Amino acid sequence: MSDLAEFTPTDDVRVPDAPLYLAGDVTRDDDMLGWTPTDAHAEFARRARTPLTISEGVSWLLQRPDVLEPGKCFMCIGSRKRKADGGLDARTPALWISGGTGRDGRGNKGAPKVGWCWANNHHAWLGFASTAGRAGRVGRV
Repeated sequence: MSDLAEFTPTDDVRVPDAPLYLAGDVTRDDDMLGWTPTDAHAEFARRARTPLTISEGVSWLLQRPDVLEPGKCFMCIGSRKRKADGGLDARTPALWISGGTGRDGRGNKGAPKVGWCWANNHHAWLGFASTAGRAGRVGRV
C-alpha cells in the first residue's frame, strides 16, 4: 500500500486542528455491507454522520480490536489520496482480517490488514466506519 500519509481527509471531513481529539459514537455501519464507498459516503451525509479517516480507524482498532472480525471489517472512506490534478484517487483505505490467501500467504490467516479498495466496488464483508462527530481539543498533550 502507498504511504498512509498520502491519504488525507476528504473535503467534507472536518478534523479538529489539535494533537488529540475525540470521535464520538463510532460505528462499523454493518447495515452498509456490500455498498460501494461512493454510495456510503453520500448516505453518511443523509444520516448526519461523517466517515472515519484511516488514522481514526487505526486508532479505534487499537482501542477496540474486537470491532474487526472476519466477514465484518470496514473501510475508512474519510481519507483519500489526491491525484496531481486535485481529483480523488479511486482507492479507499480499509482494515480487514486476512484470509491467508493470495499474496497474504497462509501464515497470515486471521491477521489484521491495512490496505485499500476501489471507490466503486461492492464488498459483502466491508462496512464503513463512521462517527457522529468530532470534539476539538480534549486536553494537553
